[in-house]
Amino acid sequence: MTPINDQPHPTTPHTEEQERRTQILHALGLHAPDPELDAFATRLARATGIPDVYAMVNLFTASEQQFVGLHIPDNGDLPTVGRSMPLDHGFCPEVVDRGRPLVLPDVFAAPRFAGNPVVDQIGIRTYAGAPLIHEGIVLGTSCFVGLEEQPLSTGQASLALIKQHGDDVMAFLYRRAGYQPPQ
Repeated sequence: MTPINDQPHPTTPHTEEQERRTQILHALGLHAPDPELDAFATRLARATGIPDVYAMVNLFTASEQQFVGLHIPDNGDLPTVGRSMPLDHGFCPEVVDRGRPLVLPDVFAAPRFAGNPVVDQIGIRTYAGAPLIHEGIVLGTSCFVGLEEQPLSTGQASLALIKQHGDDVMAFLYRRAGYQPPQ
């Protein structure tokens, strides 16, 4: 399997939303991998109860998805991932576009998602992601992916977990930046 790499990806046209996203990311000090966000990703991975799960705090820049928080399973036989990915790979672009969480207990059950390049690159079978939103702008996602499909009955628990984790990440970012979000 080919690992997802850290190479730059072609840029997409700048939009007003992307310009605003870039300003917010800068104001929140989000521009590089962050050990505190790695710890958030690790806590998310452990909370899933799923073996060999990857977890990320994923931001969308003008040119790529950037994993500023990343947890990789300790199993040496699994594919490695880098700190970035093309904007059109994975399932997080769907979360960013729709501005709502997405839970896929089995990505093969949804043909639209089964052909995504990360399914083959990493072997993803399950996904859950929630948007990280600041004043109506989706900055990225908090997400996890697993290598084994999950029963459909786990969908609600995964949804609750990923939504709470996304809220926790945003609360942490606001505290760290000394920002008071609007009520």
